[in-house]
Amino acid sequence: MSVAIEWPAPAKLNLFLHVLGRRDDGYHELQTVFQLLDYGDSLRFDVRRDGRIQRKPARPIAPEQDLCVRAASLLQEASGTTLGADIALHKRLPMGGGVGGGSSNAATVLVALNTLWQTGLTEDELAELGLRLGADVPVFVRGRSAWAEGVGERLAPVSLDSSWFLVLHPGCKISTRQIFCTPELTRNSPSITMSAFRAGQARNDCEPVVRSLYPEVARALDWLAGFGQARLTGTGACLFAEFDDEAQAREVLASVPKPWQGFVARGVDESPLRSRVKAATAAA
Repeated sequence: MSVAIEWPAPAKLNLFLHVLGRRDDGYHELQTVFQLLDYGDSLRFDVRRDGRIQRKPARPIAPEQDLCVRAASLLQEASGTTLGADIALHKRLPMGGGVGGGSSNAATVLVALNTLWQTGLTEDELAELGLRLGADVPVFVRGRSAWAEGVGERLAPVSLDSSWFLVLHPGCKISTRQIFCTPELTRNSPSITMSAFRAGQARNDCEPVVRSLYPEVARALDWLAGFGQARLTGTGACLFAEFDDEAQAREVLASVPKPWQGFVARGVDESPLRSRVKAATAAA
């Protein structure tokens, strides 16, 4: 059974990121705001009757290292379905960029196949499965911009301004693990409120560490600061600035120095994936 429609896997930005402390399990207690965007990767699925799960075209990595295959296998196991799928990914988001590409891909696999396989798992159940794949997966499963705490899994939907963002990638790939293992990382930021965030009393605790370890990111931040407030998303390497309208953002994008790359996207409170699920449900 072929399914021709594309399922979106949108990007996210961390509008701030505070590291409150290190937990006993080695993870860090965080506060952040996830801003979802109307731009990202996309996936297509071809449902199989033989139960096999595979990427099309095949990738030269083991299935257990492929987050899309892992997500599909996890849903298959949790639901008990005998169906499988061929999964095709159209990649537009940079790897290791801090915009959630891999996590968003995994979430879209969970959400789309839950619909296509008719496995009937609830949003809460899918988010719980997603957390086993990565801390950022639940926000993409739920499909709402959110205030987040814990390791990023405790989510409260928020309504944000419909801003336009220029997202810039300076070409390097950053390991999240490396940044969180760096001794210089601030790990004692005080907890703040949403009103304090809206008043501008927030920052990205990872940015000074990333600046010191990755000079190209530092150069890109300094360049973008000439057009607005430049901020790092997550642990990078992507950074962004907010604009009042699309035209302003695209004007700056046109002047981005090579070999840096970027894209312009609109912030949304509800993700394109959530909208796709609603459309698929209504058509069923």
